Amino acid sequence: MARYTGSVCRICRRENLKLFLKGDRCYSDKCAFDRRSYVPGEHGQRRGRKVSDYGIQLREKQKVKRMYGLSEKQFRLFFKRADKQRGITGSNLLVMLERRLDNTVYRMGFVNSRTQGCHFVKHNHFLVNGKKVNIPSYLTKAGDVVEVREKSRKVKAIEDAMDAVVRRGLPQWLELDKDNFKASIRSLPVREDITMPIKEQLIVELYSK
Repeated sequence: MARYTGSVCRICRRENLKLFLKGDRCYSDKCAFDRRSYVPGEHGQRRGRKVSDYGIQLREKQKVKRMYGLSEKQFRLFFKRADKQRGITGSNLLVMLERRLDNTVYRMGFVNSRTQGCHFVKHNHFLVNGKKVNIPSYLTKAGDVVEVREKSRKVKAIEDAMDAVVRRGLPQWLELDKDNFKASIRSLPVREDITMPIKEQLIVELYSK
């Protein structure tokens, strides 16, 4: 499947949920979802449309997949790994997605969106435990320290993101040292740390068919 290059605001409208895909813009009055919170397209404002159980499950999967910026193949691989772990498959899946490095630097406030996090990780802007890591899907662990490279600390996008981190808030499983462009992972995230309205059991049911 080719990479999506269209308007990401249409994704939020399609999933009927603000996914915060455009960073700081999503918190402003310019947010397209706040202005037009209905499905895009000619018939987007129709009401009373019946959706099958499969359609509900599919939409939930698409919502989570798009929120974390993954392709179908990547998402399915994460699901298979989550299914092999002990515990609840749906919760395992969400925790693994949260541990991705591109999501972690977003949660830490170093970037404005997961897409930007993926881009910056690939371009070697971050160190993990003092070592260069340029793989967005790298899974962080409890005790890891992630920092912005010395040469990257004056990148305007990173400076702007760190100025906005107070408004976005920092999850309890992370600890930020803003002055030193460094953050540590206090503990692995748990299901309760993910506050977005996600019904992961629907995803499990979809892939179990």
